[in-house]
Order: sequence, then structure tokens, then C-alpha cells
Amino acid sequence: MPTPISLVVASGNPKKLAEIRALLEPLGIRTLAPAEVGGLPGVDEDAPDFAGNAAKKATSGAAHCGHLCLADDSGLTVVALDGAPGVHSARFAGRHGDDAANNALLLERLDGALDRRAAFVCSLAVAAPDGRLIATASGRVEGRIATAPRGDGGFGYDPVFELDDPRAPDHPGTGRTFAEIGAEAKGAVSHRGRALRALVEALPAALETVRRAPETS
Repeated sequence: MPTPISLVVASGNPKKLAEIRALLEPLGIRTLAPAEVGGLPGVDEDAPDFAGNAAKKATSGAAHCGHLCLADDSGLTVVALDGAPGVHSARFAGRHGDDAANNALLLERLDGALDRRAAFVCSLAVAAPDGRLIATASGRVEGRIATAPRGDGGFGYDPVFELDDPRAPDHPGTGRTFAEIGAEAKGAVSHRGRALRALVEALPAALETVRRAPETS
């Protein structure tokens, strides 16, 4: 890319921020935490889908801080639960971000289930300070829910999500949980990694639209 790109990441989750930073910075994109721009306001994540929530967070964050803002909304969808927890993934058990409780409730709901197919889904959005949504991307990885948590890495549902994706049949993590395979291996195949790589491809053209936008008084 001809000039460095800086994005404020609209996330208060330090593990998610670290994962995004690790995936983007080797590609020449600098990421800023909300605290580095004075903080961002909270947003009601009440859209019916991941893409809608990502767009809300990106446009709100960009307007507030005056910088390009990247927002992510992601979660787990489980076939036997008709797509749940879906957009409620972070608060599946009630309290936002209680990973242990969310995983425990998921395993309880799937107790005895034969169909344990699941997918992680990620939607990304980048907004300009003038409120325009300039780029979006999405990623998805297929797997299944383990019968018990395994592994010490990752966050969220990583300890119970076993990789089983037909697009990566020879991945060394196949059959292991995301918490077992390590950050680098996870990033190569994860929903967020796939979405971020797609976003990087779209960003140069998107940034040109920002540079060419007429100035407003």
C-alpha cells in the first residue's frame, strides 16, 4: 500500500484487539485501541445480524473519534440450536463476555445432541469520519462443538469449537479446538482471519473514495 493506514478498532475486548492487531500489522496496517483516541461511546448491538452491528459500531466510532474506524461483530452459530447463539454469542448466558458461563450453557444445551455442527462468523466494517461506510468484509469457518472444553489459548468459544472446515481439510488443527492450535494457526483459517484478509484487499479502493470526497464546510 502506498501510504500507511491507521484504523481505530472499535472493541473493548483486549483479546480480540490483540488478535486483530496481530493479523493486520504484518500487512502494513496500524491499529489503535479506543483508549489511544480518548475512548469510544457504547453502541446498542441490536441489529438482527452481524453485519448490521459491525456497521453501527464502525460509523459511531468514526464519527466520535474523527479517524477511520474498524468494527467487528462475530459469533457462533450452531445448527442444532437453529443458529443460536448468533448475535447474542457474547451474552448467551446473560452477562456480556462471561466466556466460561457461555461455554457451559452451550454444552448444556447440546447435551446428548448428535448433530454438533457449528460455524464461527465474522463481519467487519470500516467507516470514515463523515459517517460513510467505506468497506465491509465477512468470513466463516466450519466446525463442530466438542463435548468438553479443551486447550488454554484463545477466548470466547475457542475451547469448545473443533475445526472441521472443508475449505481447509489438511489444516494441522483439524479435529482440535481453536484453544489448542495456537494463535498463528488459528489466524490462518479462522473466520476473523479470513474476513480481515478480504478487508485488506478491499481497503485501497475504499480509501481512494475517501481521498476523492469533496470537502464540506
